[in-house]
Amino acid sequence: MSLHPEVLWAQRSSDSDAEINVIYLTINLPEINPSTLKLDIQPKEISFETKAGRPEEKEYKFNLKLFGEIDAEKSKSTQHLTTRSLILKLFKKELKHEYWPRLIEDKRVPFVKTDFSKWVDEDEQGESGAAPDDDLGGMDGMDFGGAGGMPGMGGMPGMGGMPGMGGMGAGGMDFEKMMADINANKGGAGPQGVDPADSDSDSDDDGPPPLEDAEAPENQAGPSGTS
Repeated sequence: MSLHPEVLWAQRSSDSDAEINVIYLTINLPEINPSTLKLDIQPKEISFETKAGRPEEKEYKFNLKLFGEIDAEKSKSTQHLTTRSLILKLFKKELKHEYWPRLIEDKRVPFVKTDFSKWVDEDEQGESGAAPDDDLGGMDGMDFGGAGGMPGMGGMPGMGGMPGMGGMGAGGMDFEKMMADINANKGGAGPQGVDPADSDSDSDDDGPPPLEDAEAPENQAGPSGTS
C-alpha cells in the first residue's frame, strides 16, 4: 500500500510578470530514490510516485488536480531534489493579481498544507521583497539520475567559480603573507605576544596586552642569584 508524502504550498501572483506569478510546491520526503521517481506535470494536474526511506524503502504517491492551469513545460524546468525534499516552482498560466483561493480544484486533502515559511498575504506580497527562490538557486532542471556535474557548481573543481571565493587567487587571501605570519609565530609569541593557537577570533582588533608586560612582575620578583 502506497503512502502520501507531506505537500507544502505557497504562492505569489502578478498580472504583468510571469516570473513571479507562481506556486511554490515542496514535497517533504527524505531519502527519495531518484531512480524510482516519476513526476508528471500537466496543465491541470500533478502526479508523483517514488520509493523513499532508509534502510527500508516505502512507496509514496499522489495525484493532485489543480485549482487553476499552469504552464506545464516551463514548470518542468524548475525542480530541485535534495535528501529531504523535492521542490517545484509552478508557473500559473493566467497572469492575474488575485491569488488562487486554494491549490486543489474541488476538495481538500489532509497531506496538503500551507507553507508558512514562504507564504505572504496577497496584499503584502509587494512588501516582502524578492520571491523565495533560495531553495532553487543554481539547481534548476536538476537531473534526477545523479548528482554528477550539478548545475551551478561547476563540477566543484578546486571550488573555482564560487561567488565571493574567486578561486582563492588574486583578490582573495594572501597565502604568502599568511605563511610568513605563521612562521614568525611558531614556537611562542606572535607580534603582540599571543600564541596563534590561543588567539580568540572574536576578540577586539587591538588584541590582548603584550606577553612582556604580563611577565614583568615575575621577572622582577626573583632573587638576583637565580640562574
